[in-house]
Amino acid sequence: MAFLIKPKNIQEAYFSISLFAILSVFSCKKDSQPESVGFNTLMKEQFTKDISLAIAFLDSIPGNKDQSKEYFLKSRRYFKKIEPILSSLDLENYGFLNQPNIVKVEEDDLMDKKFKKPSGYQVLEEEIFADQIDFNTVEKHAHLVSNRLNLIKTNISFNHLRTYHFLWLFRKSIIRIALTGITGFDSPVLENSIEESKIVYQSLKTYLSLFKDTFKNEQLYGQWNSEIEATIAGLKGDFNTFDRYTFIKKHTHKQLQLWNQTVEDWNVSFPFELAFKNDATSLFSSNTFNIAYFSDRNSGETTPEKIALGEKLFYDPKLSSDKKISCATCHQPDKAFTDGQKIRAGITRNSPTLLYAALQKGFFYDKRAGSLEGQIISVVENKNEFHTDLQTLEDEIKKDSTYISEFAKSYPTRTITNAEIRNAIASYIRSLVLFNSKFDRNINDLEASITQSEINGFNLFNGKAKCATCHFAPVFNGTVPPDYRESEIELIGVPEKNDTINTKISKDLGRFYVYKTPQRKHFFKTSTVRNISKTTPYMHNGVYNALEEVMNFYNHGGGTGIGIDQEYQTLPPDSLHLTDQEMKDIISFMNSLEDTIYEL
Repeated sequence: MAFLIKPKNIQEAYFSISLFAILSVFSCKKDSQPESVGFNTLMKEQFTKDISLAIAFLDSIPGNKDQSKEYFLKSRRYFKKIEPILSSLDLENYGFLNQPNIVKVEEDDLMDKKFKKPSGYQVLEEEIFADQIDFNTVEKHAHLVSNRLNLIKTNISFNHLRTYHFLWLFRKSIIRIALTGITGFDSPVLENSIEESKIVYQSLKTYLSLFKDTFKNEQLYGQWNSEIEATIAGLKGDFNTFDRYTFIKKHTHKQLQLWNQTVEDWNVSFPFELAFKNDATSLFSSNTFNIAYFSDRNSGETTPEKIALGEKLFYDPKLSSDKKISCATCHQPDKAFTDGQKIRAGITRNSPTLLYAALQKGFFYDKRAGSLEGQIISVVENKNEFHTDLQTLEDEIKKDSTYISEFAKSYPTRTITNAEIRNAIASYIRSLVLFNSKFDRNINDLEASITQSEINGFNLFNGKAKCATCHFAPVFNGTVPPDYRESEIELIGVPEKNDTINTKISKDLGRFYVYKTPQRKHFFKTSTVRNISKTTPYMHNGVYNALEEVMNFYNHGGGTGIGIDQEYQTLPPDSLHLTDQEMKDIISFMNSLEDTIYEL
C-alpha cells in the first residue's frame, strides 16, 4: 500500500523523504537479521534508528516555525526512547541533553572556574513553549542539540556491553522514572512526565525482548511483559493528580523484585556495586544504598567494630580542647541529631541533621568538604567547636588504654592516627541511615497505618508542589538520582528575618565564601526533609520556626515571591497555587518521615 504525502513546503518535503529513508533502511535490516547476531548489535540498531529520528525531527524545526512545537515533541519522544541506553553508555552527553535551564558553574579552585550556558531538551521546551518565542534562539538550540545527537550517534559504542551492563541500565531506568521521571524534573513547562514515562517503559520492553531466549524461566519473561503493560496502563491521569505513592508501591518495587529474580535466572554476577545495592528490592530501605559508593575511597569497609568505636568518640567531650564539647553537643539524637537552636553561639549556621548524611556527595551547607572525614577536620580545628588540631586529637586518644585496645580491634593492621579517629566517627555517622519511618514501613507493606492525607502529601510533594525536583526521594535531599554523583546547591532566596513586608535576603553568602564566585552568592546545599518534624528551626539561618512558614515561603515562589529579587534564583519564582489543605497534606507527609532512633 502506498501513501501520498503532500508537503507544505520544501523543508517538509525534505523531512518526509529523510524520515521515509530512515524507516526503510531499518525495516530492511530487521527483516534480514541473522539469528547469530548478539544483543549488542541488535541494541545498537534499535538505538541508531531512534536517535536518527530524534535528529530528523530536530532538523525540521528551523524554517518551520508553525510546526516547531510538533517537531520538538516528536524529537523528544525519540530521545526518551534512547534514554535508558544513553544515560548509561554516555552519561556526560546525556547530562548535556537533559540539563535544566540554569547556568552551570564548575569550581575546581580559585583560579579555575567554568561557566557553561545550558542547552538541550529542557531549554528547548522552555523556549518553544514560552509566551513570547524568540525563534532565533529556538533554532540555535535545535542546532546544538542535533549536533550533539549526531556526535553521539557517530561515536557511541556497544562492543563492550555484557549482560550485567544491560541489567544495570534496565534497573536504572526503572529507578529514574520513579525518582525523577514522574516528578516533572525534566519537563518543567509541559509537565509531560507521565506520558514520557510510558515511552521509556515501552522502550524497555523492546530491549528486554532481545533477551527472550536468555530466560530459563519462560514464565518470568511473561511476568515482565505483563508487568510492563500494566505499568504503562497505570501511567494515566494528569500530572497533578497522578498517584505516585501507589505507582512506586505497586509497580516500581515489584519490578525491583522481578529484576532480582532475573539476575538469578540468568545467573549473572556483578563486578561491583553502584549507588544502589545489587540486591535491593525497595527504594525505601536500609538495604537500598551501597554506602561505600558515597564514601571517601580510602574509608575502607564499615564494620560493627568501627561503628561502635565511632559512637563512643562521637559522645566523648575529651576530644575538644576544653573537654566540654563533643559531636553530640550540636547533634543530639532526641532532636534527630540537631540541637534545636536557631544558630548556636559561636557558630555561623543552623546545625543540620546527621541522619542520612552518609548519602551525600558534599558536606556543610556550602559543600566545602567532600567527605565526612574531611568535614570532621573543620570541626576539630574550628575555634568555636573543638578548637584543637589533628595532632593533639591523636595524642589525646593515645593516652587512653581503652581506646588503644578498641582501635586495635577496629583497625588491626593500622596504627592510631587522626585518619583512623576521623574514619571511626564517620563510620558511626554512616550507620545513621535508618529508613524505619512510618512512611517507609507503609510503602514497604510492613504495616497499613498511613493516612490519605499523608499519601496526598507525598503525591503533591512529588508533583504539583515540585518539592521533589530538589528534594529527591527516597532520601529527600539534593543528591541527584539515579547516579548520585552530585549533591545540588540552590539559591532559593531565604530571608534574613521572618518578615514578608520589608524583606532582605540572608546576609550569609553561602557557597560564595568557598571560591568567591559571584554567581554562587546565597547558594546552599539542599538538605534532607527526613525527620523534619524534629529538626526545627528551619533553613541555614533558622529563620522559620514552623513547617507552615516554610510551606508559605515556597508557595509564594521563594525569595522572589516575598520581594527578594535574585538573578540566579534556582527556585521557580511563580506561585505554586497550593491550597491550605494541600499544604497541610504535604506537612502530614513530611511528618510521616520521622524515624525511630535506637541505641546502636
